[in-house]
Amino acid sequence: MAAPVFETCHIACCANRTPHVVSWGRGGIIAFGTCTSVALYDPQERRVVAVLNGHTGRVNTVQWIHREDCAPESHLVSGGSDNRLIVWEVQNGKFIQSVECKGHTGAVCAVDAIYLEDSKILVASSASDSTVRLWLCDGAKEAECLHTLSFGNSFMMDVSLALLPGSRVPILACGGDNSQVDLYVLSNGELQKSMSLQGHEDWVRGVTWASLGGELLLASCSQDCLIRVWRLCAKSGTDAHTEDDHTIIKMKEDVFEVREKDVSSVFAVTLETVLAGHENWVYGVHWQPPVYKAGGERQQPLSLLSASMDKTMIIWAPEEGSGVWVEQVRVGEVGGNTLGFYGCQMSPDGSMIAAHAFHGALHLWCKDQDEKGQWRPGVVISGHFNAVQDLSWDPEGEFILSVGSDQTTRLFTPWRKQDDKQETWHEISRPQIHGYDMQCLAMVGRFQFVSGADEKVLRVFQAPRNFVENFANISGTSKEKLLTSSDAANLPEGASTPALGLSNKAVFQGDLAHKSNEGEFNSVSDQYQSESYFNPLIMTEPPPEDHLLQNTLWPEVQKLYGHGFEMFCLASDSGRALVASACKASKAEHAGVLLWSTATWRQLQTLPCHTLTVTQMAFSPDAQLLLAVSRDRTWSLWRQNPPTAESPEPRFSLHAHTGKDTAVHSRIIWSCDWSPDSKYFVTSSRDKKVIVWGPCGSEDSGDAPLSPEIKPCSSILDVGDSATAVAFCPTLCSDNSFLLAVGLESGRILLYRWSPDLGSAGGNDWKHCGGTDISQSHALTVKRLRWRPRAGRAGRENEEDGASEGEREEEEEESSWVQLASASADHSVKIFNINKGAL
Repeated sequence: MAAPVFETCHIACCANRTPHVVSWGRGGIIAFGTCTSVALYDPQERRVVAVLNGHTGRVNTVQWIHREDCAPESHLVSGGSDNRLIVWEVQNGKFIQSVECKGHTGAVCAVDAIYLEDSKILVASSASDSTVRLWLCDGAKEAECLHTLSFGNSFMMDVSLALLPGSRVPILACGGDNSQVDLYVLSNGELQKSMSLQGHEDWVRGVTWASLGGELLLASCSQDCLIRVWRLCAKSGTDAHTEDDHTIIKMKEDVFEVREKDVSSVFAVTLETVLAGHENWVYGVHWQPPVYKAGGERQQPLSLLSASMDKTMIIWAPEEGSGVWVEQVRVGEVGGNTLGFYGCQMSPDGSMIAAHAFHGALHLWCKDQDEKGQWRPGVVISGHFNAVQDLSWDPEGEFILSVGSDQTTRLFTPWRKQDDKQETWHEISRPQIHGYDMQCLAMVGRFQFVSGADEKVLRVFQAPRNFVENFANISGTSKEKLLTSSDAANLPEGASTPALGLSNKAVFQGDLAHKSNEGEFNSVSDQYQSESYFNPLIMTEPPPEDHLLQNTLWPEVQKLYGHGFEMFCLASDSGRALVASACKASKAEHAGVLLWSTATWRQLQTLPCHTLTVTQMAFSPDAQLLLAVSRDRTWSLWRQNPPTAESPEPRFSLHAHTGKDTAVHSRIIWSCDWSPDSKYFVTSSRDKKVIVWGPCGSEDSGDAPLSPEIKPCSSILDVGDSATAVAFCPTLCSDNSFLLAVGLESGRILLYRWSPDLGSAGGNDWKHCGGTDISQSHALTVKRLRWRPRAGRAGRENEEDGASEGEREEEEEESSWVQLASASADHSVKIFNINKGAL
């Protein structure tokens, strides 16, 4: 079998900000909705193993369909804002879309499903159209809507299905804004309301059944901060009619009758317990999954997990002697500027618990093997919770920085645990948490970057010493080497943000000493500390979310003023001496490109040419030329003038540009990039065309006075969809052709080889050599593509000089790999390994 061309190395993403969007399967896989997709995450391997694309709206709810024998699931159901439900089925180890349920007229917000006899699946769904629907999915890939319950002006927040004890009769629990739990029974093909459980005083947010031998337990949680556990059991015929004995104090029983095929059964529901411990709305409850013991009997551990907006999760269980339910474990975050938890899940063996928060992050805790009763935070995936707008590799190709509309800048790097063969990528720093949506960034040096947001200011950040030390620990590079490269003497320890500010302030060694000596409050302002304080931490593994929020900011070292509108794009040159910036513009006076010196952070020049927003810019690899492409469908090329005694600082002058008559593109040009030899550049546009232009002669070839005309030197490549991103690979293919990646509005990424010497006339100069399949592609527009600046895969290179024969072979094999990073509007950052040998 031929080696695959495209291999997904990493997917950074996070859960949507809705309750019920995370589900932990018995096979150990966590499924969660991310944007319009469902991600399958393996917490043991610490990576996303698959992404299921099928919804056209946000995925709001995901649920594994658990099997009665507790084996790994083969079905998964998801519901979304596209008003649809999709049942996914495993075939040949891969999940495919099996059944689609259409009928709701509003966004689906909760779903549950169970197996009936002859492997039919019964699905219950609740939606914002104030209905709950029951669906029957059979093997013929058909879904039939059995019943629709209409609640008028009420909404049901959660639904849960189970089978009544001793029978195969399904019972449905619905909890909603009527502050009660309604129970319905499906018998003889009819759905009948059996009773309403009163007691909660605010909206019921979650309901979930657990089967306990001959009984069922139902947990419900509410915005009244309480959790109620109800017990449902079958009553024998004699029990039902005996006179009440007034001498015994008993819990009030609610009784209902079920007729199935002329047999009548009576069931009683009593309140088992009320659990009070949370201080805010309780959004989620989850029973510890049942396990099968050696004898073949199923055991349901009496352990209930709850998650609340008070930023804590609690595990509840009855005490051994008295049977009174008490709080066993409480975990959660102490600080960080976040809201609380939206939902919680427990691993199949009960050794790990997970919650997801308003900012989409998963929070994982693992039971400590050594200390009984202790839980510690675990390493888990993270990513942006809104569209990712831009990303960049660091100059050495060891980490990636990305910015997004979730107002954050995030840094991802590979990490290899001591005993692991495979490295995994993780977010180890969140340099910037902002008050505006982020739009663009450019690296200027190893540990310094400029970022632009929906504001008129550019901000420059520099890594603090604490980050450099932790990066060295996690990536396995030498700390001394890194600190010498980043001028360690002047580095602050870290950064903190004032309560109402947007700028990260540097925290120096002296500030930390000062803070620890205070000991007591000296003034009123000290008592109400409004700053999120920085604590230097020495990390040997990627940090959990609350550390990312508080302790991994980078100090802001400079603000750059000069633009009249919101920032749109940035570029820096290979010598890290210049930064070019452009903002949104609807007329020529605002569409100029500004040039900044990274040495002084002074504005050097304004380059006027375009009449509308400049959408992307790129410096040529030799730093002599600057290319800009614009919404006005033209590009402009600027050449650096040779330095003179009067102006030692670099100055650029217009070298070439397309006009209305010479422009080949008929729509907005989205993206551009340079070939590694600085001779050609490529443009990609909404008109589905990708064109290579050139040749751009360099200074020393003596063609400065009479530069050849720059014109298309490739045939026009039609990629069949709006081409929103394009990038030249920095290393050539074996036959000296150039490798290009093109990102499309549909989310696909295509690879092409372009040979300049094959002539543009016949169109033979382009060769399509692969692309992402449906499971690898993004679900929405590709915003940016960036190749790793050197060959090989990050985190895999051997650093030893005296490499053995085998290691040298490994290195040669490694050099045939290149890595491509992509940012997309679907909230994800993906890194692909591409084997040039297989092209």
